[in-house]
Amino acid sequence: MICMIDNGEHNDKISGGETANNKFSAQAFFTKPIVVCLGAIFCCILWGSAFPCVKIGYTLFNVDTTHIPSVILFAGLRFTLAGALVILFGCIAQKKFLLPKAKNWWRVLLVSVFQAIAQYIFFYIGLANVTGVKGSVLNGLGVFFTILFACFIFRTEKFNLVKLAGCILGFAGVIVINLGGSFTFEFTMLGEGFIILSGISAAVAAGLVKVFSRYEDTTALCGWQFLIGGAVLIIVGASFGGHVQPEGFGAIAELFYLAFISSCAFTLQGYLVKYNPVSKVAVYKSTNPLFGAVFSAIILGESDQLLNYFTLLAIVLVCLGIFIINKFGEKNKKQT
Repeated sequence: MICMIDNGEHNDKISGGETANNKFSAQAFFTKPIVVCLGAIFCCILWGSAFPCVKIGYTLFNVDTTHIPSVILFAGLRFTLAGALVILFGCIAQKKFLLPKAKNWWRVLLVSVFQAIAQYIFFYIGLANVTGVKGSVLNGLGVFFTILFACFIFRTEKFNLVKLAGCILGFAGVIVINLGGSFTFEFTMLGEGFIILSGISAAVAAGLVKVFSRYEDTTALCGWQFLIGGAVLIIVGASFGGHVQPEGFGAIAELFYLAFISSCAFTLQGYLVKYNPVSKVAVYKSTNPLFGAVFSAIILGESDQLLNYFTLLAIVLVCLGIFIINKFGEKNKKQT
């Protein structure tokens, strides 16, 4: 249903708002194995740093994490700014004001519902009720969801046992790194449950970007979905009494960094997903919880799990999962 092509849009499907030459050069660049590897890991480093930085942001903005509207308002500020940064970058790069095509606004809105609104309502509320380490672990389930959705819902690629094995190895690494830390198996809906729902929403958003980037410029799609979604979060949070009170320059700098994480990582991932099988990019997100756990340990002092045998074994498992999917996951089918 989602993957149906509207009549009269097959030219957009070929170009996604790009000329044939630009598409060829972009495809040649973003399908290089080294670009996929470094680009995906860079995204995960940024996302990993978000776990502790969001918690620091709560403090710097005096957010009452028990008051859900305030949490949503803070998220809205971040993503509205993220969208503005992406759009500004696109305007400078393309030397024109960046707007989606009129017939693609519904696509922008749909991505926004799952990416900027649902995912981060679940994520921000969930993270307020679990430790940064545990949040990063549960968020690692998004790797499974993203690959399964790409194969069975969006049908942009085929599922096989190689992809399943890669997912299992990657998530095993996520569990291993926390066996020596503060990870527990307690469960609450507003904590662990919302973090898992956040991963599901992110998986849907990744599938939508894969499909919709055939019709619309990826930068426009990513920037406007953040801007609209952030604005919705601000309205919802403020309407229900949300309140934030930034303290000095540090709070503003923290907000800009959080916005940069979203604008840079999601847009870069959008281009990687556009030109590669989703599973080939998504499996790198197994490193996201590793970076999240490490950054949480360093910045928040939540554990002493750095540079021990749990960490080393986790890195081996994650790298093995990445290698298996990239080497054997699409050996009989080339996808763009």
